[in-house]
Amino acid sequence: MGDKKDTRHRIVSVTADLLSREGRDAVTTRAVSAAAGVQPPTIYRLFGDMRGLLEAVAADGFERYLDSKLAQEGSGDAVDDLRAGWDLHVRFGLENPAHYVLMYAPGSPRGEGGAAHRSHELLLALVRRVAASGRLAVDAEEAAGTIHAAGMGVTLQLISEPEEERDPRLSARVREAVLAAVLTDAPGGGDARVSSHANALRALLSEGEAGRALSPGEAMLLDELLARMARASDR
Repeated sequence: MGDKKDTRHRIVSVTADLLSREGRDAVTTRAVSAAAGVQPPTIYRLFGDMRGLLEAVAADGFERYLDSKLAQEGSGDAVDDLRAGWDLHVRFGLENPAHYVLMYAPGSPRGEGGAAHRSHELLLALVRRVAASGRLAVDAEEAAGTIHAAGMGVTLQLISEPEEERDPRLSARVREAVLAAVLTDAPGGGDARVSSHANALRALLSEGEAGRALSPGEAMLLDELLARMARASDR
């Protein structure tokens, strides 16, 4: 069992290396098997086909990314942590372009396994921390989706450009524009205050502790009402 796991890991590693150095066209059964020191049938036995192998490389990328996210220390300020998370995401993509393209580029096989899901949950949990502090102007799911889509677009754009031609300020500019779109200043008055407090209460209820006094049906109804209040005051 250990030998099989080691062989699988070696094949995934050499495939990622081939992708990084020579591009997708270089990833053939012959090239991968030669680089990994295995016979071609081993690849099909372990991964089914080449698409299965590329999916495994993407999944390995999500595991690496998740490890880097979990190792990141919090600052105590949820908004600052959101900025740091964005920067880590972009940096991971630039340092691991082959993995990143397989993870996120349209049409590429994606590692939609447990690590990918946990990565999204980490972002959503951080956004909910921002909401709980009264700083979120939109729904937490909407904010997380917006941040993820923008960060992914920036990273893929930078990866597609020669390193010497990349705009070093692009990521920070887009990051701040996105945060300005989903965040609000510390709650003041008027509609912005209603929206931020509604989103804050929704975030607290989603954690479970605050909603224990409610039945599931009551909690669902309250969440719907709060979401409606947040949307109405955001118009």
